[in-house]
Amino acid sequence: MGWDPALDLLLVHCQGEIGKVIVGGAPEIPGATLLDKMNHINNIDDSLRRFVTFEPRASVAMSVNLLVAPSRPDADAGFIVLQADRAHPMSGSNCICVVTALLESGKMAMQEPETIVRLDTPAGLIVARAACREGRCLSVSLDNVPSFAEALDREIETPRWDRIKVDVAFGGVYYAIVDVDQIGSKIDPANARYLAEAGIELKSLLTEQVTVKHPELSGVDEIAYVMFRGREPDGAVRTCTTLKPGRVDRSPCGTGSSANLATLYARGAVAVGDRRTSRSIIGGEFIAEAIGAAEIGGRPAVLPRIIGRAWIYGREQLRVSTDDPFKTGFALSDTWGPQVDMLD
Repeated sequence: MGWDPALDLLLVHCQGEIGKVIVGGAPEIPGATLLDKMNHINNIDDSLRRFVTFEPRASVAMSVNLLVAPSRPDADAGFIVLQADRAHPMSGSNCICVVTALLESGKMAMQEPETIVRLDTPAGLIVARAACREGRCLSVSLDNVPSFAEALDREIETPRWDRIKVDVAFGGVYYAIVDVDQIGSKIDPANARYLAEAGIELKSLLTEQVTVKHPELSGVDEIAYVMFRGREPDGAVRTCTTLKPGRVDRSPCGTGSSANLATLYARGAVAVGDRRTSRSIIGGEFIAEAIGAAEIGGRPAVLPRIIGRAWIYGREQLRVSTDDPFKTGFALSDTWGPQVDMLD
């Protein structure tokens, strides 16, 4: 149509979780590093994030990934995760979407049977290995940033469930991981609304009762998500990550699986070389593998590898009109739930 200006996006999902990728038309974001750029979006100018994540251009269950030039010489590309509440430093499912978009669109050359993609993120360098055949990415493995447990079995007070225990861990962002039986539920599609609302309620309580601050990443100082955890008869971990303003992740959650792996490592339940299957609320699967050990700010950490797959299902172009009355977007409680405070 020849719109100018406009944003070009590839539509991608990873195990059912939508992670659109902006491949053209985005403005330059100030900042020397990806972390600086993320903090600029969160603290100074969030207009692009709002434009692509709120109605009328977006829906509840999705993220948008902003491709940017890498700030470090050992990276091939960079990206920042944009969600309804804020920009986030890392997401496993979105990273898999980005790698798939880069290679299948031809923005980066695909090598068969394997292409290595080094991605700059606000959380650090991610090394991805894509298994490729006939122009498609059949699977993507991510060597994630060092992940560590901040607290195990931390007790918090809740009005609805009395005292419950949470594990607090970093897997690219901070998670509070809650065994789902503590809230009298199980991870099942029929319970998605209850789990979403419970997760948002717990996130608010955690903000009041638990303080986190990454020892090396400035601005990474909040528990981003509450992830409910269940255990399957075959040994898999059932995951349900809850996101503001009140929904659940459709994927098994790569950073959440990394955080959970860090709790298992801290308890001595996994060692380097061990693998665990993470299974989502709708049955999608990631493999989480402990590939090494590290130390972050004096804390023992595990190096996770997350393996999954994404699919490109379309493309879209968003026209940027200065006279659009809703260019900053909006959210309503009929679809987003009662938690619409990010509009303030």
